[in-house]
Amino acid sequence: MQIDRLIQIIFLLLSHENITAKQLAAELGVSARTIYRDINILSAAGIPILSQKGYRGGLSLLEGFSLDKTYFTQAEQSNIVQALQILKSSNYPDAEKTLNKVAGLFSHNLQSEWLEIDFSYWGSPEKERNNITALERAVINKYVITFTYYNSELTVTEQTAEPLKLVFKSHAWYLIAYSRRRKEIRTYKMSRMRELVITSELFDRELPADFSLNPAYKEEYDIPVFKLHFSEKIAYKVYDEFQEKYIKKLDDGTLEVTFRYQLSDWTFLYLLSFGEYVEIIEPVEARNILKEKARKILALYQNSEH
Repeated sequence: MQIDRLIQIIFLLLSHENITAKQLAAELGVSARTIYRDINILSAAGIPILSQKGYRGGLSLLEGFSLDKTYFTQAEQSNIVQALQILKSSNYPDAEKTLNKVAGLFSHNLQSEWLEIDFSYWGSPEKERNNITALERAVINKYVITFTYYNSELTVTEQTAEPLKLVFKSHAWYLIAYSRRRKEIRTYKMSRMRELVITSELFDRELPADFSLNPAYKEEYDIPVFKLHFSEKIAYKVYDEFQEKYIKKLDDGTLEVTFRYQLSDWTFLYLLSFGEYVEIIEPVEARNILKEKARKILALYQNSEH
């Protein structure tokens, strides 16, 4: 398409101090006559292209020209740089090189250094950070994958799946895939995936057009409502973990959180992560379960002293 070629010519001119019409023609696979016609169109559009004849002559842009006020608004420039930062954070090939080039093409005060995006968790090894790139390749090329999965109920399973889509939602990456074990489409949290292997086996399944990561809401009356009291000393974590509508500040500074949780191992391990700064007020059953787990932890350390 001509518009694509015109944009390519601008980028080639920006990346070369001087380039001939013959070189542009060879680069873009068109005739020199087509290049000259495109140059006339760009010049009429206000792009300051200079043409110098003779030895070491050629085409060049007026010194100091940049794209910032010509084709992209400041907001559009920011969006482009942010998009490239996201690609860089997922280890997309050559993303950093492209990011540096594009940032350099824009105005002097818009550089890639102002923003850094890192989807990996603190302390994650390089192998884990590379999983996003590997899964991207598997989704695009339709390779079957295998991995070990640790679910929220602390059950470990060996999975063989057909990866269909990567999703970043609520501070975490998820993989939507067809589980050959369960024979249905499942959502896997990437931080719980281990020993990922991209096999050479291909599949041809597509994600259904009506698939939604957010199923229709239904009131889960069988899931008990927890009333939790958090010390104000850990307020920063409470506001990180819960929406403000679930939090009520009491007169003594205590933060009361009302939320639905299943009576599962995951729930109690999660609540134990708050240490001494959380108390279960309701339901009584949950309070007793956590009390028993705390007793076992205490016994473990008492036994280790003998």
